[in-house]
Amino acid sequence: MVRSRTAQLIFQSFYCAFGIVGILGSFGMYDGSFDNVFYVYFTNLSNYLCIAVMFFELVQTANRKQDGYVKLSPALKFISVTAILLTFFVFNLLLANAPDRNPLENFKVTSITFHVVLPLMFVADWLLFYEHRKVKWTYPLYSTVFPLVYLAFVYMRAWLVNFDTAVPKLYPYFFIDANQQGIAGVVRWCLILLAAFIVLGYILMAVDRMMPAAKESTPIDSAD
Repeated sequence: MVRSRTAQLIFQSFYCAFGIVGILGSFGMYDGSFDNVFYVYFTNLSNYLCIAVMFFELVQTANRKQDGYVKLSPALKFISVTAILLTFFVFNLLLANAPDRNPLENFKVTSITFHVVLPLMFVADWLLFYEHRKVKWTYPLYSTVFPLVYLAFVYMRAWLVNFDTAVPKLYPYFFIDANQQGIAGVVRWCLILLAAFIVLGYILMAVDRMMPAAKESTPIDSAD
């Protein structure tokens, strides 16, 4: 674990810079047109959450005068780590090679930034700069709130437009598309992903338990 304030400032600054690149891309800037449904993608929302967390980390680190661990809400950091890893794994294992996806889309700046670079950097930040052996057994359960709220948002939006399939990205992902999967299929996919999400949370808790414990600094005795 790295206590260096300078290393933290450099890493967090690079992350925020990449985050701005990704945010602009998520709005459609690099495609020359505004994406007016940018807010329906779990990828975007989970990355926005992590970018906000990292920005406040950067502010906290900049205001700190000495070396030490990042202290910004360990619970929120853990929830954000699990959310962004869900984005990373679901995209790279399920979506990147989906039959209806153009493989060239995977190599666009926004896709690489939001699906690979920022998720891995965010996890690295947690591993390197946070004090470990602090994760509580309830954190993986708390982490399910974010994806569950997202699902509620997707279906509330669909309900508000009377489930009109003409609405752009009514269901952003195939596994939550009630028209394609059916209700039973959607429920099955959601239960599978929720179970995987909880398992991932406890794996991360185990990783946290295996990380080296923080070393207490030894005070320097004053001369008599």
